[in-house]
Amino acid sequence: MKRKLLVLFCAAALTACANQPPAASTDFNSFADKIWQQAQEISPRSETSLPDMSPQALALADEKRQQLLAQLKAVDVSALTEQQQINHAILVYRLQNDVDEYRYGAHYMPLTSESGFHSDLTFMLTGAALKSKKDVENYLQRLASVPKYMQQQTQWMREGLAKGYTQPKAVLNGYAEGIRSFITKDAEQSVFFRPLQKPVAGLTEAEWQQYQQQAKNLINKEIFPAYQQYHDFFVQQYLPGARDNIAAIALPQGAEFYQNRLEHYTTLKMTPAQVHQIGLNEVARIRAEMAKVISDTGFNGSFAEFIQFLRTDKQFYVTTPEQLLKEAAYLSKKIDAQLPKLFKKLPRTPYGVEPVPAEIAPKYTTGRYAGGRGDGEPGFYWVNTYALDRRPLYELEALTLHEAVPGHHLQVALANEQTDLPSYRRSFYTSAFGEGWGLYSEYLGLEVGFYQDPYSNFGRLTYEMWRAARLVVDTGMHTMGWTRQQAIDFMASNSALSLHNVTTEIDRYISWPAQALSYKLGEITIKRLRKQAEQALGADFDVREFHDTLLQNGSLPLPILEQQINNYIKRKQKT
Repeated sequence: MKRKLLVLFCAAALTACANQPPAASTDFNSFADKIWQQAQEISPRSETSLPDMSPQALALADEKRQQLLAQLKAVDVSALTEQQQINHAILVYRLQNDVDEYRYGAHYMPLTSESGFHSDLTFMLTGAALKSKKDVENYLQRLASVPKYMQQQTQWMREGLAKGYTQPKAVLNGYAEGIRSFITKDAEQSVFFRPLQKPVAGLTEAEWQQYQQQAKNLINKEIFPAYQQYHDFFVQQYLPGARDNIAAIALPQGAEFYQNRLEHYTTLKMTPAQVHQIGLNEVARIRAEMAKVISDTGFNGSFAEFIQFLRTDKQFYVTTPEQLLKEAAYLSKKIDAQLPKLFKKLPRTPYGVEPVPAEIAPKYTTGRYAGGRGDGEPGFYWVNTYALDRRPLYELEALTLHEAVPGHHLQVALANEQTDLPSYRRSFYTSAFGEGWGLYSEYLGLEVGFYQDPYSNFGRLTYEMWRAARLVVDTGMHTMGWTRQQAIDFMASNSALSLHNVTTEIDRYISWPAQALSYKLGEITIKRLRKQAEQALGADFDVREFHDTLLQNGSLPLPILEQQINNYIKRKQKT
């Protein structure tokens, strides 16, 4: 009863304190800022502990978010300025997703085939540098909160087993090894000890040794046992009890859930059947382009034989992680020099090239962008150096352009540096825009001298095929009864991706429904908008100006991006 009264009291207090919808656009900015501030306070970032994942905390957070969402939806959007309308749409999008994820039971499945809360802890805990005594003390308190956090997440997974919310058994092969990799022979080898490897200024040697010993004790006596307990639960209960059906529609509210995720990740109103057909059309078009490139290489054989040649010939592979990282770094600098041809405005934030962390590399994707938080820290282009015989060099140009520049780093860094945008705009990222931009960035390499080698150009087409095939296999597996093997065969027979990468990717799509749809649909939209601008503006079209216009508002839902480009075309036509 006391719990219920507390929830009612908190909800009433929130409603009383919240601002009513503004009467005019002049009031909206402060109203929106307060809504965002209140949204941030719902799940505050604590310097001394991990988030509270208790049922009471999640239920109360959901109730508060629904109230904030209701206030936003009561705003008369027609009375707002153009930028305020974008602000409103993004706030609604962000809050709506939090509400939807809770409604569809995301908290019952805090893991995907690639990672989970146990690996996310490394980023949550070790992301910031320790610069003072207070930082060190706060970090130690956060370490001490790890067991409770892991117990809460494990309890959600246990309830998920009972209610039918689990990841499919098929995508969890080898997952236990990933959990066990966090338990090292010595605490000093643990990822959680890394922030304490370098002394912090202002501490005496005795203080520093004391803090290090405190961390070792926490890691050995609290964190390692917590990981062991999670590992045992996973092996003994979760994996045996996980569902056999891979389709999202097999989950509670499954069909509704998949449609919701489709619309969230693509920001478009489409059906799975429509997406599936677009994918089939794109696969057919790209296969025709691939045939032309194979002819250019002089290869005498079938498509399948050419793919086998690419997957097995040693000329396409390096033998050490350093070789792969150096090649990625070289390509990164090569494209850096071409950016002024494509953009008028470039970010100030630098980026580096690093390997995917060893703890997650075996089941991780081939590369990814990390960082770029806008807090003075650089971004990083991660390259997976695990299983080098599956990391072909002919794909590296496309990967570099997507993950580094002009892809994710450039887009994210520019958004972070837009000081005239509110914080909830600068930090906003939607897959349809960001991943669509990343795939479009791969294509831009053609315009600045990349892909001169036909094998590298085939690698580019393989990456485009990869994203087109996603439309087919994701909708196929989740809504049309496709098997995992059917999806693997479809992707493997249409691209030069290594079989390891194909399997890893298919498992990712199974465990992360609809996210993979965003790439190709976003790229198709951006290319269509560029063609529209080129045709409308003729000789007045400036690709650098067009790209700056695309990126100047940060990440946007695709319908809003289309409005912005249409407005840009109209303004240009008037000058």
